[in-house]
Amino acid sequence: MPGKGGKKRSSAYGRKRAELMSDDDSVNNDACSIGSGQSDNRSIMDDVNANDSEVDEIAQQEAMEDKLREAIDGLNQKCAKSRTTCFNGVEKAFTLKYIPDFVEDRKMTITDSIERALKKGRGEEQSAAARLANLVCVQLGAFDSAEMIGKDLKTVFITTANDKSNSPSARADCYWALSMTQFLSGNDAADTIEIMQLLLSVFYDSASVNLPAMQATVLSAWTLLLTLVAPSDVYNLINSDTTDTYMLSLNQLRDLLESPHLELRLAAGNALAVIFELGREYSDDDDDEVLEAMDLITILKDLATDSNRHRAKKDRKQQKANFRDILRYIEDDEFPELQVKFGHETLYLEDWCSRIQYAACCRMLGSGLNIHLAENKLLREIFALGERVLTPQSAQRRSNKHERSLLNAAAFKARTRQRNKNRDKRSAALAS
Repeated sequence: MPGKGGKKRSSAYGRKRAELMSDDDSVNNDACSIGSGQSDNRSIMDDVNANDSEVDEIAQQEAMEDKLREAIDGLNQKCAKSRTTCFNGVEKAFTLKYIPDFVEDRKMTITDSIERALKKGRGEEQSAAARLANLVCVQLGAFDSAEMIGKDLKTVFITTANDKSNSPSARADCYWALSMTQFLSGNDAADTIEIMQLLLSVFYDSASVNLPAMQATVLSAWTLLLTLVAPSDVYNLINSDTTDTYMLSLNQLRDLLESPHLELRLAAGNALAVIFELGREYSDDDDDEVLEAMDLITILKDLATDSNRHRAKKDRKQQKANFRDILRYIEDDEFPELQVKFGHETLYLEDWCSRIQYAACCRMLGSGLNIHLAENKLLREIFALGERVLTPQSAQRRSNKHERSLLNAAAFKARTRQRNKNRDKRSAALAS
């Protein structure tokens, strides 16, 4: 079993907190203006432009929410294609905007629509509904309702995913959503183990009927939940002879490294890296004998330097980059630190568990991930980013927003009074 001295994780989720960039970088990289010691010399137009900008921002937010309400209402249309379009629209909005209060107010309506689509829909509609379920949970991470929704949808996910009359892609999306909602909505150990056992049974079944894409998705979903398991449990299970468990053996994963399917090779490599990391976190045992017996280093080296012409250049590049990192970690216990910059912060990924969790969030949020890293309370907790960081500009705008609203109202009232007086004078002059 793997066992070398490794880093201790501070929690089931999280990793190193974000660090602020320098003040100079913050100011230079922000598109908004900020008052300085010379703010007394600002022209009145600066305040006018700032107010106009706020008005535009509020108007855009209201327009977005109006369209989003229409899309949510459209989740129950009779036409399957129209429903799917609405699911995709709501998914995009939840990806690009962090609006937990808006979602909380409509969680039952959205959840009912998701459940109905999973039960009665087909193909892409089921996939879209499963993806939206993940986003509802990540939006509601700051509320207790996220855990409730995850539990409510669990049975529906399992029933839909296990129904072999559904398309393989829809079933795979449901298995992934089952894992992702469990990861996002709560860390109940018994539920996590139960889902991992289910995923393993599906993994074996999909292998027997030659569904490599589903098999890769299921293995990735299983690995995501593995990052939540206690290192001692992983160490003990991987070294036991028990067959009825939620763990894949090292030999099984080693065999998957020779699969002809790239996604399956990558998923197996990531799972191996997580298992070795958790094992080393628990025990200092030397694992050289295990590596030699499995001939694992030789296989990883071949994958890290693969130059087979029959594989696409893009696939070879992705494979080599991934397995170079895995080889370096398993052979030398060195993890390539990754830095993710968003806004004025930097997230450091310093172990395989956080890397797997980050990849899962990338899969869920895509281009909206940076927005959620900056604002989403749940993701900031998962990656140990601490409280939300406000830039000087946004902090100043937020603190002064109410004050400016009052000043604008007073100024409007004063202007109205003055205009009324002028009108009265003009009316008197005309009358004379």
